[in-house]
Amino acid sequence: MAERSDFQEKQFAFAAHIRDPENVPAPEGIEDRRMAVYRELFFNNLRSLLSTTFPVLSELMGDRKWRRLIRQFMQKHRAETPYFLKLPEEMLSFLEHEYEREEDDFPFLNELAHYEYIELALNTSVEEDILDGIDPDGHLLSGVPAKSVHAWAFAYHYPVHQINKDFLPDAPAEQPIYLAVYRNAEQKLGFMELNPLTAGLLDAIDNNTDNKTGENLLRELGERTGYPDIDNLVAHGHTAMQQMRDLNILIGTRVQTR
Repeated sequence: MAERSDFQEKQFAFAAHIRDPENVPAPEGIEDRRMAVYRELFFNNLRSLLSTTFPVLSELMGDRKWRRLIRQFMQKHRAETPYFLKLPEEMLSFLEHEYEREEDDFPFLNELAHYEYIELALNTSVEEDILDGIDPDGHLLSGVPAKSVHAWAFAYHYPVHQINKDFLPDAPAEQPIYLAVYRNAEQKLGFMELNPLTAGLLDAIDNNTDNKTGENLLRELGERTGYPDIDNLVAHGHTAMQQMRDLNILIGTRVQTR
């Protein structure tokens, strides 16, 4: 392995000090006043980005604990991307794999961080719906329902969409919390809370490689879950799909092909 040049050594020393100024000395020959400018610039830029991405979490943690978390992120995590807007995703990886939890941490910390990150990820997603062969007004039971690429569904243990300073759950919910987060035609974000059956239906639509109709999917879902009145499930499922289309979670239907 080739040896580092003096310039590279200074770069590594500079970066190491910026990440952990209390434990790593600054490179020799640089005035501390100048180093202080870089220390504050790097830390404050990162804190601003992460506070904007995780506004609820940063508020709940308070300034002292939030600053300590960001410092630990700088000290311990080695990001795999040079892109500034990808750093919140790196924070999620840090929380999941490297962060040493403290006794007073919220039990929902990771899930709340994930939920807040999704807003940035969905806002910056460059995927586009392929509308060729899509009928936006197609019948959702007789046609093949099509989900937007800007609609993402998740299951959480905590009601992350309700957490605030006045509601801090200390234990998981009895049942999973299903949420569909979406970006509509006006580029605005929203979420829809799903019950287990509606979540199962949306998952079936998303993974419908056999081009089954909406009614087929609902009847299969009813049989799989042992639903007592499948005709009633079809009727309610049709209403749920219409609501999802109104929100742009569904973009319409495709013609069924054999």
